Amino acid sequence: MSPFLTQDSVDCAEPQSAEQKLQQLDGLLTQSQQLWRSRSFDCQALPWQCDFPKLAETVWQLDDDKLDSIDACQISLNETLLGALAADLADKGLRWPLALFSQSAIGTDATLSLKDVASHKYTQLLDDTDEPHFSAHIKGRKWQQINAFVAQLPLDSTPVLEWCAGKGHLGRLIAKAQHREVVSLEWQQSLCSAGEEFAEKWLLPQRFICADAFAGQSEQLHREQLAVALHACGDLHVQLLKHATDAGTKQLVISPCCYHLIRDKQYKALSKVAQASELKLSRADLQLPLQQSVIANDKHNAYRLQEMAWRLGFDALQRKVRDCDEYLPVPSIKQSQLNGDFSDFCHWAAKAKALSLPVNIDFELYLMLGEQRQRLTRRIDLVAHLFRAVLEQWLLLDRVCFLEEQGYQVNLSEFCANSITPRNALIHAFK
Repeated sequence: MSPFLTQDSVDCAEPQSAEQKLQQLDGLLTQSQQLWRSRSFDCQALPWQCDFPKLAETVWQLDDDKLDSIDACQISLNETLLGALAADLADKGLRWPLALFSQSAIGTDATLSLKDVASHKYTQLLDDTDEPHFSAHIKGRKWQQINAFVAQLPLDSTPVLEWCAGKGHLGRLIAKAQHREVVSLEWQQSLCSAGEEFAEKWLLPQRFICADAFAGQSEQLHREQLAVALHACGDLHVQLLKHATDAGTKQLVISPCCYHLIRDKQYKALSKVAQASELKLSRADLQLPLQQSVIANDKHNAYRLQEMAWRLGFDALQRKVRDCDEYLPVPSIKQSQLNGDFSDFCHWAAKAKALSLPVNIDFELYLMLGEQRQRLTRRIDLVAHLFRAVLEQWLLLDRVCFLEEQGYQVNLSEFCANSITPRNALIHAFK
């Protein structure tokens, strides 16, 4: 561990409660908002460069071609940026618990998560005859996620409620591999019908209920039950937690996903600790844990960077045309549109936003401005990404503390390797 990671108040010798961990994370996130809450596309300069000059100098010294590889690995990101951040904090006489950056989203040493491929060996729950039928039409990594999730479930005869089931892939594996009754809740009738057809064909103890999880499905939850949800997004898994705790459901096993998919404009904390926080998280803030570069092929990366530069170039143009210094979101585009000219893109974007462009525009100038702002934007995002795991751990512990407040014992762990899915946190609550 790097020396600067000891500048904190984390006492590794004494285990902390979930509430204590959440309070510590909350303090760090509250103090550091300037670094992780900036909307990079709105910025014309590093928004924190005056307060963190060494950090600003460090990010500008980075080679553009290395940004994605640094961003893709949290340990590399820490090693690249935390020394400068620690130096800036020392100059200001501040002490932040920087050791929290060395933790994964579940609060363990992040280096262990990166070396977890061997420890998270694939568990094949079905024999070679059945598996091809159950895994058909499911992408490889998704099937691995389902298997790994089911392998973590307690082995008993408790009936299962599968929340937001889709076609019931998770539920059918539970029914087949663990020989237990499964009720799969799904709001789309077509998916329910497909799941029912498969269950009937394979004589599985699985039935479907077509209902909207948001419409109040507390009657589907019972005390003697195991409620499961694999990657139920945002408010969907929150709704399950609330209904299950109201019903006194004995066991819950969930893997949260897409924290930003909420109905309210701001995040509504679940636990008393998080409710007392000064943090007011927007949907945009809640996307931070999901922002991680994927090292793709050179052609894909080139298109991605080109699109970013073109969008920012058009943004510079629309600010001038509208005489309004604010970002104007543009709809998503097809990759084929990037094979044309920047001027064509600008005319398309202007039409999409009902904006009339003047004649004789110096498109080369605005393309150059877009490329300059692309370099800026990537560096603002890189610093914000230091806080991905910190914010996700805060969100996970909000759920853990809420469940503990409702009388549950709660374990927070990882159910599969990060290489299979970065959303690999598992919350197991039981009474």
